[in-house]
Amino acid sequence: MDCAFAEALLGARRPLVMEIKPRDAHGADLAAGRAPADLVAAYEEAGAPCLSVVTGRWFGGTPALLREVARHASVPLLQKDFITRRAQLTDARELGASAVLLTAALLPAPVLRSLVEATLREGLTPFVEITSEAELERVPRPGDCVIAVNNKDIRARERDPADLSRSHALLPALRASGTPCPVSASGIDTPSAAAGLLAAGYRGLLIGTALLRCEDPAAWSAAGSGLLAECRVPSRVTCSQT
Repeated sequence: MDCAFAEALLGARRPLVMEIKPRDAHGADLAAGRAPADLVAAYEEAGAPCLSVVTGRWFGGTPALLREVARHASVPLLQKDFITRRAQLTDARELGASAVLLTAALLPAPVLRSLVEATLREGLTPFVEITSEAELERVPRPGDCVIAVNNKDIRARERDPADLSRSHALLPALRASGTPCPVSASGIDTPSAAAGLLAAGYRGLLIGTALLRCEDPAAWSAAGSGLLAECRVPSRVTCSQT
């Protein structure tokens, strides 16, 4: 397994996986004319230890987007898409990914088990997304996976309101599973929400739409990490509350 993704997140002062995607779940433009290189530069300046790149067509992504981000990024990359076949894992590595999303809600237990094993053999980190303890129990080799709680419903194309209480409720089970890096993902729209999840014990957060709509990702990141005494919410943080 390529440990770069998990190690970067676990060692980060501000453990935010900052996401690049062209559109939100409702089809609204998020890039706002910015090139992938511009977003990479802004996120790395903000201290991102890892980046997530959405290649799924629901969000306007393509494999070419991952390739372009990889050309400019100096941090590990997560490919977010519907991974269902082993061939996609080879493609992900060749495009520049260090980790790939595996969605437990969409994969039968034998398929999830096979894909986790194949991901590890490919030298990638399995980033396994769950929404319940039942899904968590189906994750093989959790000690070798980054396991993330999705605060939205992928079956509703993540158009539902975020439920951050899901992350808080599932954290004890995540810890008990042995995953070294529990992550909360989706719908984390404010620095205060991010700080609360980090204070609860999450080792990483995946932030997408909020940062793409934010005028100052560095300020958002500093405020969201919130556990250091000098971190406070600056007045210039003007992100959309969606």
